[in-house]
Parts: sequence; C-alpha cells; structure tokens
Amino acid sequence: MGKRIIPQRRGRGTSRYRAPSHRYAGRPRIPNVDSGKGYVKRIFHDPGHTTPLAEIVLDNGEKFLMLAHLGMYEGQEIEIGSNAKVVQGNILPLGSIPEGVPIYNIEKNWGDGGKFVRSGGASAQVVTHGEKTTVQMPSGEFKMFDPRSRAVVGIIAGGGRKDKPMLKAGKVYHAWRSKARKHVQVRGVAMNAVNHPHGGGNHQHVGRPSTVSRHAPPGRKVGRLSPKKKKKKR
Repeated sequence: MGKRIIPQRRGRGTSRYRAPSHRYAGRPRIPNVDSGKGYVKRIFHDPGHTTPLAEIVLDNGEKFLMLAHLGMYEGQEIEIGSNAKVVQGNILPLGSIPEGVPIYNIEKNWGDGGKFVRSGGASAQVVTHGEKTTVQMPSGEFKMFDPRSRAVVGIIAGGGRKDKPMLKAGKVYHAWRSKARKHVQVRGVAMNAVNHPHGGGNHQHVGRPSTVSRHAPPGRKVGRLSPKKKKKKR
C-alpha cells in the first residue's frame, strides 16, 4: 500500500506543516470607509509577510494594518477616498488614479481589503479608464477592474530581499518555516513508487499522462489538472 503524498500530510494540519500564526500581527487591508484621514503610528516587521507592515490610526480612532510602501515613515499622513491626493500611501478608487501611476494592494471587489499585488517590491500600473479600469500587473498581464475598487498609491516596500544570499541551509529553513513552507521540495519522479504516483522506474520519468482528471482521488491528483473547457455547451 502506498504512503500518503506530502500535500495530503499538509492537509492534516500537524505541527510540521502548520503556520505559526500566533506570531502574525494580522491581515493588512484597506479599511471599509469611504473617506478619511490618518497617520502612520509605527512600521514593523511581520514574519508572515515579505514586506514591512504599518499601523495606521484614523481620525475616528480606528486602527488597521496596511502594507508599507517604499519610503513610508512614521508620522506620515494617509488619506482615503476619491478626493484624496495622488501621492504615495494614499488609498483611492482606481477610477480616480491617473494613467501611469504605480499602485499595489488592489481590491477585486470594493470592500474586500485588497487581493492583488501584495508581495515585497511589486507594483502594478494603471493603463486606461473606461467602463472598466485596465491595470498592468507585475507579470505584464493586463487585467480589468471595477473603477470603484480601491488601491494604494506607490511601490510596495521590501524589494531586493532576494539580492542578499542565504549562504546556508539553516537560514532557508527558518525563513520558510515562518510562512509554513518546507525548505526542501523533492520532485515526484525522484521518489520511490510507494511515496508518489510519479515515482519508481529504471530512470526518472512520469510513466503515464501527466494530466489528471479533476475527479481523481486525492492520492492520485498530482501533476497538472486536465484543461478546463472554455466554451459552454449549446
């Protein structure tokens, strides 16, 4: 009988794969307010993110966390709303941001707090306006958003974190452990047949089609999922 593959073991939630969430400060987000002003109370490191976090205090006393932008400082003023100035750190609807301005932490829908462009050093760019606002993502892809969805102006901090070499495996272990990731990833074809469906054989090869059905059982669903049908049946 074969052994459970690593994604199945990860799903059990044992301590080896569990995220140390008790060390996380919280989820950085865009607050659900139409307009307002605040200031940066403090900037600090959070092990769950690749960029520093900033604690913002609004005029009404509400506090929230946001991803710090490049050049943010303690005491900086933050404005929220369509009438806010287009300067770094301010939160505006996409429809109010001019073309060519770098942005990050973009909402998919108004009020979700931000879903896109959240990793250190990344930024997107507003391209055109219309019924939908076109944004060029860090990958180069052009994506359409509702003009009411909000984003933070600026380039997210934390860029260049990969420039400094790790030098030894212990550093990699602790860096990945803080985000509940394994620092060593073994290919399925390099395993024995008992450990993985791609394992075994006289040389390293998958040995069967690498695409699997979406309805395959958990221990068999490895490799690439079969392509999704694009057109609806008439």
